[in-house]
Amino acid sequence: MKKLLVVTLCIYFTFLGCNVNKDVSSKLEKSDALVDYFADNGFGNAVALVQHPSGVYHKGITYIAYQGSLEDPYVASYNHETKEWKGPFKAGVSEMGKDPNRKKKIDNHGKPALLIDDADYIHIAFGGHGGMRKHGENPLGNHAYGKNLHVVSKKPLDISAWETQDNISLFGTYSQFIKMDNGDMYLFYRHGAHRSDWVYQKSTDNGATFQEPVSFLKHKRRTEVEAEDSWYPWVSRGNGDEIIVAFDYHICRDKKNPQDTRGHIPERHNVYYMVFDTKTGAWKNVKNERLKMPLTKEIADENTLVKNIANDWTFQGVTDVDSNGNPQVIMLVGPDVGERRSGPKRIQHFRWDGQAWVKSLTDNLPRGDGDLEVKSAKEVSIYLESKNNKNVGEISRWDSFDGGASFKKSKVFLRRKKSGFVISSLIENPHPDARIIVAEKKKGTDYRKMYLLGDNGPIKRNVKEAEVLKN
Repeated sequence: MKKLLVVTLCIYFTFLGCNVNKDVSSKLEKSDALVDYFADNGFGNAVALVQHPSGVYHKGITYIAYQGSLEDPYVASYNHETKEWKGPFKAGVSEMGKDPNRKKKIDNHGKPALLIDDADYIHIAFGGHGGMRKHGENPLGNHAYGKNLHVVSKKPLDISAWETQDNISLFGTYSQFIKMDNGDMYLFYRHGAHRSDWVYQKSTDNGATFQEPVSFLKHKRRTEVEAEDSWYPWVSRGNGDEIIVAFDYHICRDKKNPQDTRGHIPERHNVYYMVFDTKTGAWKNVKNERLKMPLTKEIADENTLVKNIANDWTFQGVTDVDSNGNPQVIMLVGPDVGERRSGPKRIQHFRWDGQAWVKSLTDNLPRGDGDLEVKSAKEVSIYLESKNNKNVGEISRWDSFDGGASFKKSKVFLRRKKSGFVISSLIENPHPDARIIVAEKKKGTDYRKMYLLGDNGPIKRNVKEAEVLKN
């Protein structure tokens, strides 16, 4: 039928004296063209390692959440058997991203985390950067912006319609969802702005209700400098009933004080690790010693320290464990080179050998964010975003077969000239074809093309479906 239409149009335009066969054919075929991105409405830093998981593979389908237009959460899905994409659908409305008079137009702290409960309903937590004073008193910290929200799909495994649930604290930010084997759901987050406790809320009824927030990392005023203790943890499933946590320390300096004319800067130090036994309720260090909670800086330094990094700055730790429960941790580490930013960072890798923390000596990993997959005590993979000095962005996997002592690039999932990328953490229970979500950053626009990457590269989509902004 398409060929007949092309021939008819060719005869018609040739009769008019115009040779446009090539243009007509091109336009007709474009509707069937495939592109390697699944949406073009990612917004700002549309995904990140810290808000996680951003995707879950469940019953043959990968479900994806990301920050879309005006910082609202969007959800899409891909059926690996039928090769069918659905969405993206807007899952809720963020209180951020709507104020044209705000100096910082894109806040980026309220990116969505996604979880599927035991009844197959999909949950999204999003929209918070600690809440605002209009929301009332924050009993566990201070305020910043936005409002933490919880939405649930109206039907099981249906991403097209959502309902808002008023059952979590609105002061949350950096949402991190975990579901245990018994169906218990945990939502971890910071309860406010920098000067706030990190907490979790637990649900035992598939997210219909959540218990009150429980603090596990304590913020408090320091006495020797004008600053407060603050934290940045990354929380994930361990083995069995355990939840594992890698974290670093943020010295939250006062905005201006005589001791430091730079005021508040994103200064972080050290690498820490601890474990939460959800069956007993006990928090432990790597030596199985019980910790007094919520954890303070002094207790953390004495009992949970992986590596003291006092001079360089740290950023975004990630952890995983092998089948014996021995953890490995990666952390970005680099020098402070100026106000409100830190220097080029490289990933450092640490592993627990049963007696002590061992720092790998590898120095060939590229600069960039990465997620960690520990397959065994010896087999380790790091999924990385990086950019070389020729302005070429790349998503790759680096493998180690000696416990992290050395890494070698084994696979490139995506490469683009004059582009950079932000990546999600690894998708929960990933299908080999869909391991990670990526947003492409280009100069001149806040909108991002969104990619779903796996062992065979990007999962492609019809261009008319992928170009959300034009629909």
